[in-house]
Amino acid sequence: MIASTPPPTPEQTSLTQSAISRRNLFRLSAASAMLATSPLAARGFGSGFTHSVASGEPSQSSVLLWTRYVGEEDTKLTWEVSASQDFSRPVAQGEALASSSRDFCAKATASGLEPDRWYFYRFVAPDGSISDVGRTRTLPEAGVSAFRMAVFSCSNLGFGYFNAYAHAADANDVDLALHLGDYIYEYQRGAYPSLRQAHPERGLWPVHETVTLADYRLRYATYRADPDLRRLHQMVPMISVWDDHESTNDSWMDGAQNHQPETEGDWQVRKEITKRVYREWMPVSDEPYARYDVGDLATLFRLDTRLEGREEQFDLRGLIEAAENPQAAMQALAAFREGQWTEADRQLLGKPQETWLAEGLAASKGEGKIWQVLVQQVLMGKLYTPPSIVDGLTDDAPSFVRRRTLAAAMSSEAGLPANMDAWDGYPAARDRVFEAALSADANLIVLTGDTHNAWGFELAHGAEKVGVEIGVTSVSSPGLENNLRAIAPADFARAALERNEELVWADTAQRGYAMVELSRDKAVTEHRFTESVRSRSAKLVATRRLETSAGSHTFSL
Repeated sequence: MIASTPPPTPEQTSLTQSAISRRNLFRLSAASAMLATSPLAARGFGSGFTHSVASGEPSQSSVLLWTRYVGEEDTKLTWEVSASQDFSRPVAQGEALASSSRDFCAKATASGLEPDRWYFYRFVAPDGSISDVGRTRTLPEAGVSAFRMAVFSCSNLGFGYFNAYAHAADANDVDLALHLGDYIYEYQRGAYPSLRQAHPERGLWPVHETVTLADYRLRYATYRADPDLRRLHQMVPMISVWDDHESTNDSWMDGAQNHQPETEGDWQVRKEITKRVYREWMPVSDEPYARYDVGDLATLFRLDTRLEGREEQFDLRGLIEAAENPQAAMQALAAFREGQWTEADRQLLGKPQETWLAEGLAASKGEGKIWQVLVQQVLMGKLYTPPSIVDGLTDDAPSFVRRRTLAAAMSSEAGLPANMDAWDGYPAARDRVFEAALSADANLIVLTGDTHNAWGFELAHGAEKVGVEIGVTSVSSPGLENNLRAIAPADFARAALERNEELVWADTAQRGYAMVELSRDKAVTEHRFTESVRSRSAKLVATRRLETSAGSHTFSL
């Protein structure tokens, strides 16, 4: 249990969407990359310390600190770390540059810290102004009995409030936050959510899709102005990974479904912009993947399943729609199932990352660590669509939803999973990871986001159990209940369990996050479901506990 919490500041509690200058936002949303590096553009959210503080990349002796300070010119800030909230017990200090070239975001690594300790930190500007006080924590070194993590995914500001962040901050019972991706969404206003679905008080800037450097910076600035997200970052360090929407939908190494080169330019340019802005605005290192050791208890492996080495996704819907009739479509699916789908050298992580992970799993187990945890984006468990899903289509279902649902049901009948954007679309790559885990005798836990729903899988490689997967629901993005309104969520979950051997539990109707507690003999997950995202509330309406014993590779429900 965390004993001390920094108090909210007036700046923190007062900064809302309505505080943003509409004139400056319009100016910024239309700005070029050159304008995006100017103080004038950055002041759409005010000047000075505009977005509180954050921390991340913890180790046993260091942590990365973040803030944003907008001045008339580049500003050298002083950062301070203290063992006490009043800063009467300083332990480290240094300097960080808030530069226009990085959208006035400043980052620095505080080192020389003690393991397994809570610290307080702040930034001080040359004029004497002081940032919010943040709290952070180093990782433990040895003799760890338990470690708690809050796990988040898929926070779409336009759909409503970030109540999951609010509850985690209020609960104040974790050592670390993990964000598994889709921290922002790139869509233009009125696309996702639609104008009908959009929350009237959750303004999205820029109003168009994010493509340029200025666009992505403004979108992050808008998200990071949310008081619940600011508070979470202020209270606990975060390890975060990007998924696709930090760039654009269904992205891969050399392109994306939602990138049109003829109107949006070269993909590699856009990809590098998205990486740059993510690293500016997030308390993360520049490493695409990384390892974090939680003393002798666990190793966390932060993976990139999206941009580093992923080959293009297969398009089952396109394959089906290109067929002349249903019989031809089933024949095409069968040929695909026996051919392209199982190509032995198909990549999701890319060979360098795959080798690094295999070596890391073996090293972690060899060092005596109990748990090997993958902090990653997309579902690893095998998930086939229940054919009865078609019965849930309503008459008013959008045409794209109807096409996607029918394609998923047909794929299932052909013995294929529907989500080719997940590990299901890269079965050979998944097999290689499973073989590495089995070779290392790993206690594998896979943490997954992306789907907006909550899942529990007992992962298998042939007849052998490999580990468990905890799929966390979304912070605010809608789940399957949004498109399958004619099927009760409990009925869909029952059908999914009947169709999928590895799946042991599912919830497809609630938003929230998961608290995962690792101990020496077991790992316990508490899925925490919040009230409707349409109103701001940190209240929970339900919880669900999943437990796995070390070495079992199974859940006890």
